[in-house]
Amino acid sequence: MYTAIFFASVIVASVSQILLKKSAMKQYDSWVKEYLNPYVIIGYGLLFLSMVMTIYAYKGVELKTGPVIESTSYLYVAILSAVFLKEKISNKKKLGLLVIVAGVIVSSL
Repeated sequence: MYTAIFFASVIVASVSQILLKKSAMKQYDSWVKEYLNPYVIIGYGLLFLSMVMTIYAYKGVELKTGPVIESTSYLYVAILSAVFLKEKISNKKKLGLLVIVAGVIVSSL
């Protein structure tokens, strides 16, 4: 159960990063609108939620497992940015993501 919460916290943090990037891609009239808009507020709220979930998940997840699970965020961010931001995943990024996935598999064995 704690491992599932940890993975969920990583996904929540990845969604948060996409929302913050969407906000950064827009032009705003003032700095107030730049920092107090729905994308930023929800993005930082999700980031806080992710932090709380991660802290809770560490109650049942070994310390050595945490960074391995956390490294999967690169995979989630790449997929989410391709879907929602229409970003291209270059061959270098694909190779890097494969190395991360291979590292996660090796670490879990």
